[in-house]
Amino acid sequence: MEIEIDTAASNSSSSELATTEIKMDPIQLSIFGHRFMGIAESMGKTLQRTSVSVNIKERLDFSCALFGPDGGLVANAPHIPVHLGAMQSAVRFQQEYWAAHGGVKEGDVLVSNHPQLAGGSHLPDITVITPVFHDEEIVFYVASRGHHADIGGIAPGSMPPDSTCLAEEGAAIVACKLVENYEFMEARITGLLDGTRNLRDNLSDLRAQVAANNMGIRLVNELITEYNLKMVQSYMLFIRTNAEVAVRDMLRGFSSKANISAEECMDDGTVIKLAVDIDAETGDAVFDFTGTGPQVLGNTNAPPAVTYSAVIFCLRCMVGLDIPLNQGCLAPVKFVIPERSILNPSPTAAVVGGNVLTSQRLCDVILKAFGACAASQGCMNNLTFGNDDFGYYETIAGGHGAGPGWQGKHGVHTHMTNTR
Repeated sequence: MEIEIDTAASNSSSSELATTEIKMDPIQLSIFGHRFMGIAESMGKTLQRTSVSVNIKERLDFSCALFGPDGGLVANAPHIPVHLGAMQSAVRFQQEYWAAHGGVKEGDVLVSNHPQLAGGSHLPDITVITPVFHDEEIVFYVASRGHHADIGGIAPGSMPPDSTCLAEEGAAIVACKLVENYEFMEARITGLLDGTRNLRDNLSDLRAQVAANNMGIRLVNELITEYNLKMVQSYMLFIRTNAEVAVRDMLRGFSSKANISAEECMDDGTVIKLAVDIDAETGDAVFDFTGTGPQVLGNTNAPPAVTYSAVIFCLRCMVGLDIPLNQGCLAPVKFVIPERSILNPSPTAAVVGGNVLTSQRLCDVILKAFGACAASQGCMNNLTFGNDDFGYYETIAGGHGAGPGWQGKHGVHTHMTNTR
């Protein structure tokens, strides 16, 4: 069996917010694009200042983003590319989950990290999501995702090289209210994080993520006060539409290419295979990963959200215009990902390496299919160490492939990683 995901359909619900009363102005479009991006960047600065762990404060292994009321990405600060599509999946899962489990109200903050069930990337990446209310309705979401240095599991740093199931990689949270009615639920989250080697840092960084989200809420409310809700949400949609048009135009430019396909192998021989079918008239594209190898007993399996991140990153790289990265970039794309493959594993499969290794190979495959550039190092080069009291983890820079008009580089972070 295989799953088919039509990302264009996800934009339809937000189109109800659009009004014919507001016409798009190119200057205002640019202003709002920068304002939305500024909100996400300010959230990131707050998270860096208020966090305590080396992983977040010094390595900057985190991402902050703004989402529409439909859960679609509006603006993602230029933090960690592998978080891009995954965070959007996490927000939408929480939307659906809490709609069926009592809902959320002002003063609630949500937390999750489960890769396959809740739109996560791997367990150390914990996502904190806060709805933005206006007149008792959710009008936006803000979210921050930080890589916690240790989340439990069989090895310090929670990046075991030999894990064979998700339970060996640490604490898995599907859905939880980290803050309820403005109260930080320390006992609740402590129970879920049982087994982590430095709970004090975990709790401090989670509070920092809540603070970063509060900064985002304050700035969104200021924007709504300065203009009005209808204007802000209309330009949110205009920005998505602008990104969609840019990506469709770029894809149409490749439609005459006879064969847009590529494949690469993981170190164990598992194949990642991609064929792209582009409609020359509409610019719609099907990214078909049929033929990709089955999930493995090791931990290089990657949840579908990682594939979304790789595709949206590569599309944004290939667009020749300066557009904000948002949900509109994926609107023309439909995914076909074989079930129980290395890119769509079972809910209990080990995935900690998929986020940091397989994601890089995915980028190489996608860019190879389009002939955009040569392959990179193909891995984030992970270093992890620790003992019973702490864990540490970081990625090490490698090489970037050459392309039309530029030489390759060495000693740089590439594609899905962007840490210090």
